[in-house]
Amino acid sequence: MRRRLINSTLAVVLVVIAVFGVSLVLVETRTISSSAQESVDSEALGLVSIVDSRLMGGEPVGPDILGEQRRAGRYARIEIPGRAPIEVGTRSEGAVIRGTAEGKRGERVVVEEPRSAVTREVGRSLLIIGAVALVAVVAAVLLAVRQANRLASPLTDLAETAERLGSGDPRPRHRRYGVPELDRVADVLDSSAERIARMLTAERRLAADASHQLRTPLTALSMRLEEISVTDDLETVREEATIALAQVERLTDVVQRLLTNSRDPRTGSAVAFDLDEVVKQQIEEWRPAYRSAGRAIVRSGKTGMRAVGTPGAVAQVLAALIENSLMHGGGTVALRTRVTGNQAVVEVTDEGPGVPADLGARIFERAISGRNSTGIGLAVARDLAEADGGRLELVQLKPAVFALFLSREAATRRETKEHPRPVR
Repeated sequence: MRRRLINSTLAVVLVVIAVFGVSLVLVETRTISSSAQESVDSEALGLVSIVDSRLMGGEPVGPDILGEQRRAGRYARIEIPGRAPIEVGTRSEGAVIRGTAEGKRGERVVVEEPRSAVTREVGRSLLIIGAVALVAVVAAVLLAVRQANRLASPLTDLAETAERLGSGDPRPRHRRYGVPELDRVADVLDSSAERIARMLTAERRLAADASHQLRTPLTALSMRLEEISVTDDLETVREEATIALAQVERLTDVVQRLLTNSRDPRTGSAVAFDLDEVVKQQIEEWRPAYRSAGRAIVRSGKTGMRAVGTPGAVAQVLAALIENSLMHGGGTVALRTRVTGNQAVVEVTDEGPGVPADLGARIFERAISGRNSTGIGLAVARDLAEADGGRLELVQLKPAVFALFLSREAATRRETKEHPRPVR
């Protein structure tokens, strides 16, 4: 590209120089020739005037007197009637420029100048014109190189940016070049880089969320299948199979929810649902894991409440909180349901050491964990809660108390208060 720009610029300059240079040479040659002819004619008239004056005054006319009035290098011939011609200077053998003049007494003066003198003058003018043209060509080449570099370097840089995008490095470079068209291309590439970065972040986030959210349901499903494989009781097999099918449905809901949130984390499908059913389902699902750890899980608070949200999403949030208590807490885990204003609240607490003060404000950030865990569960749980218009908060550090706030539907049956009871 640089070569093409330089060649095209140089071609334009050469054409301009050729057109105007030839015209200038013709005009200059004609001007010099005309000036020489006028000078010779003027000198002939001057000599005739001198001859007339001296003849009228009776003064002698000789070569020595006329030679003083002649321009060096020219030849003059004065013809006076009745006298021999007077010659001043040396007559040229080649082409000449001739000027003649006649006086009042019949005298005739001829002045000649060699054309070679005019040719030398034209040559000097041509040299000046050629030097100017050469300077113009050199200047044009330098400007062409500068302009080519100004255009080619940004294009090379933009090509490298596009190659970086294609190789998976979507960082925008935010470079501008002072050329509106190239700056617009740079703007588009930077915007594309930002979009690709968001897409890659969303894809990585989806993969991390999927691996985290599917782990617990798959573990619970495998436990149910193990129960089925070791029992010979047909009734137990049916019961475990029914629970396993419910967990398969939950897995499907988890996957659908993850895909929905990856496209738009604010897209929810909130409906009115029985909060007791979701809490009961979670307690039954986590009961084997707590039993294996030698711990208990209990529930208390109001019953018969209906909340507004997505049942599958609420179940995932509670599962994340229960799993968090299982991994990081201690003692009995309690799920307490209560009402505050027009909201239904589910609190999850345990008897463990609680959340360190330095992690309290950042507990819902991704990759933030008090132990060697992924730090994803609570962040995903908050996203799920907010997608349906609810919120998830850490309301107490020691012991840790997490509260899920949901919009509450008007009660359709009398809400009762239960005392804490362990689930066996």
